[in-house]
Amino acid sequence: MESKTRPHVVIIGAGFGGLNAAQELHAAEADVTLIDKRNYHLFQPLLYQVATAGVQPGDIAYPVRTILRKQKNLDFRMTRATGVDVDKRLVLTRAGDIPYDYLIVAVGGSTNFFGLDSVAANGFGLKDIEDAVGLRNQILSMVERAMQEPDPDLRRAMLTFVVVGGGPTGVESAGALSELVRLVLVKDYPRLNIKEVRIILLEASAHLLAAMPERLQDITYHTLLAKMVEVRFCATVTDFDGEKVTLRGDEVIPARTLIWAAGVQAASFAATSGLALGSMRRIIVNQFLQVPEHPEIFVIGDAAHFEQDGRPLPMIAPVANQGAVIAAQNIRNILQGQPLRPFLYKDPGILATIGRNAAVAKMGNMEFQGFFAWILWLGIHVLRLVGFRNRLMVLLNWAWEYFFYERGVRAIMPNIEKQIKS
Repeated sequence: MESKTRPHVVIIGAGFGGLNAAQELHAAEADVTLIDKRNYHLFQPLLYQVATAGVQPGDIAYPVRTILRKQKNLDFRMTRATGVDVDKRLVLTRAGDIPYDYLIVAVGGSTNFFGLDSVAANGFGLKDIEDAVGLRNQILSMVERAMQEPDPDLRRAMLTFVVVGGGPTGVESAGALSELVRLVLVKDYPRLNIKEVRIILLEASAHLLAAMPERLQDITYHTLLAKMVEVRFCATVTDFDGEKVTLRGDEVIPARTLIWAAGVQAASFAATSGLALGSMRRIIVNQFLQVPEHPEIFVIGDAAHFEQDGRPLPMIAPVANQGAVIAAQNIRNILQGQPLRPFLYKDPGILATIGRNAAVAKMGNMEFQGFFAWILWLGIHVLRLVGFRNRLMVLLNWAWEYFFYERGVRAIMPNIEKQIKS
């Protein structure tokens, strides 16, 4: 008598969506394979804190195998997925092809430079640990070099830091960078003239934090000004050559550092998948998060083009988390012969910290600002971290910084990049 082969579910990506989907399938009558190019889950919302010397890279990363070690129906493979053969139902990877019965694409997003090749080549995104460590090296190196530069114009350019994008990442990066310089580095560099330091936040529209109510947008703006951040609206970057930022209208800002927080798009796997794409190269899905032409394929998070209320959902972690639950449940329903459940995103709210004792939050009809919103932001982010050690280390770093005005990871580290060969 032949043994019945269990269905095989393959998940590409161990970010918020992929990890949650894997966990949701723990009791499914199926074998699950999770694929990611890295062996850790990364808490991306705190990457800017790595870049501004607030926390260590290891404090926001946690080994995937450790998270899922008790899940008996799961196998993890550290390799890069390069494509999918939808006819043969194969995920193509650098370590060989992996067959699937059901596939969940949760590849996340990447920085969208909107075709600005010079910005991509010379600016800094914030999507992975390498970006964050590279940016931290750049910030600290520029201050070191500025302290040895006799030319005042060159010195001011080295001490000018331009942040592009007025969303949560841009606002949080500008606020954290300002506090790093004003509260910490001024003690390390007695000859640092704070008047020569410029932190400029450029926003192409007329508002910061577009998803926030106007009152909270205004509070954010004035709080940034109080932290010595220059905020420019309707400012569109057209070029950055590593020495100067050029804006539409040919205005030039001498600067050696540009942080790009102005756009995100689906990871490159989505574009090479051969599946129909919507905006920001996201894969088009139906109400059940399935690819219409291939219902055995589900797409969640940043990789999915799913419209609700007439517009695509934002590319944020809560969308991925909620989509993971629905995709996993629908696969279980298929296996059990049950009807599929449509996806309906429920907005949990939006938070953004602007620095010490300052944040804004909108949750349902409630709006918060100042110290309470800051405590709320701290608590939610700590709870969302994976692992007790990571939560403890981040809390200790934040407490140390809060009480002693110090950041303990102000080290310029060599940027060592190693490619893992198949």
